[in-house]
Amino acid sequence: MNNWVKNLEPLIKKYGKRKIPLDYKNRYQLLVMVLLAAQSSDNQINKVTVPFFETYPSMAALKKSTPEDLHPFLKSIRGFRKKSTWLIEVAKTVGDDSKIPATLKELTKLPGIGRKTANVIIRESGDKAEGVVVDLHVVRVAPRLGVVNTSRPDKIEGQLMEVMPQEKWNEIGMALSFLGRETCRPKPKCEECIMSSVCSYYATSVK
Repeated sequence: MNNWVKNLEPLIKKYGKRKIPLDYKNRYQLLVMVLLAAQSSDNQINKVTVPFFETYPSMAALKKSTPEDLHPFLKSIRGFRKKSTWLIEVAKTVGDDSKIPATLKELTKLPGIGRKTANVIIRESGDKAEGVVVDLHVVRVAPRLGVVNTSRPDKIEGQLMEVMPQEKWNEIGMALSFLGRETCRPKPKCEECIMSSVCSYYATSVK
């Protein structure tokens, strides 16, 4: 049986502490950007939110607005109408930047914040991990490596939580994601991958 805690050490060493590629300055900006980023590129969100945050620098400023007020800023983002509504609802629910929740249970009560989004916010904020970030890259990479035996995001998260100690949960999800963004692409660059020596896909399909 593979010792995945040991096998994944090089991956965590390389990527575990790397910040997500969203140019946020505080937890308010982080929450807004992660909510907007679903089905959109990080680069697009970084550009769109520059003027957005100049106009809405805090939850207190945002909660005074309507979804329609946000449309001119967000119209280039996929699902901008729905996301605009969620942001106003979040702002009215939270009220103030200092009251942004720090737990999975409370974050996922907010409109537009699912488990993956909440895990990202917790991870980037340095709060105690309650789960593992599982994005589309992790869904591709984790089964390829052989660390999980499913392609369902919820099952992948559960199996990673079983394999890794809780103090590594904040690190492992994004580490797998960064590997997927850079090396373990849909067409993987196996020959330059730091995980090839323990990778099930490499052993069975490439070697």
